[in-house]
Amino acid sequence: MRFQLTEDQRALKAGVRELLDRRFGREALRAALARAEAEGPTVDRALWRELGAAGFFALRLPEADGGVGLGLPEAVLAFEEAGRALLPGPLIATHLAAGVVPGAAEGETVVVDIDGGAGGIGGGDGGVVEWLAAADVVRGDASGAVAVRSVDPLTPLHLVPGHSAPDPAGVLLTAAEQLGTATRACEAAVQHARTRVQFGQPVGAFQAVKHLCAESLVRVEVARVAVYAAAVTADPADIAAARLLADEAAVRGARDCLQVHGGMGFTWEADVHLLLKRAWVRTRRAGGGTQSEEALAEDLVAQTVR
Repeated sequence: MRFQLTEDQRALKAGVRELLDRRFGREALRAALARAEAEGPTVDRALWRELGAAGFFALRLPEADGGVGLGLPEAVLAFEEAGRALLPGPLIATHLAAGVVPGAAEGETVVVDIDGGAGGIGGGDGGVVEWLAAADVVRGDASGAVAVRSVDPLTPLHLVPGHSAPDPAGVLLTAAEQLGTATRACEAAVQHARTRVQFGQPVGAFQAVKHLCAESLVRVEVARVAVYAAAVTADPADIAAARLLADEAAVRGARDCLQVHGGMGFTWEADVHLLLKRAWVRTRRAGGGTQSEEALAEDLVAQTVR
């Protein structure tokens, strides 16, 4: 079965990339990082409203309710671009709240969803929730929340007691963000391999570097197929598989990108560490890791029984 993008879907993807390149390119990313170091991470309200005006949060809201009227595949394409740009903020929770929370669709309201699992992990003793202090509306019980240090300087975290089952759409949109980050890591590795010269030739000419770049590309494209397919089928097992593959592509891709950059990749001035840290934080969201593995195992057992 082929999952080819339509002309409209390609235009949507290109439009979101153009918007984010203009409003949250590398200079804006670095400016946000500097502000976070000085004052703590904050949501760019002007950008949030611009995303709302562009229909980012209302993509799946019916036209009769003031939305764009598109589906999960289109939302996946948009969130893939957000992941590529490393756009910070509770994007998924706000998107899922469109049509439910006033102002969410327009980008006027920043939403964090504790119960839906869009920005936190599920665990026996609690979950880690992103952007709690920045939210205008918190869906779920945030009592007992405690701020914890985040490895990602652009993603503040709170530990909240208790957890609930993740929203499948939130799990898939997280996979889409991971896919975007994995794509950017692969692009950065290839670009550096082409331009960095050692011993009179680009480092990409060396076999070890070639292998790192090639393996990164394979992981990205395998994850892309899985994420796009899950967006079409919306099957829980497909979503679980897509999430596992996207998490792996993002984390391993960023780590391999770090290796391709060598010592330069370990510096604060390089962007590689930001890719890796964001990928790490997303893997801890609901629906990742063991949860997706268990979902796949249950599906396989059920098929065997049938």
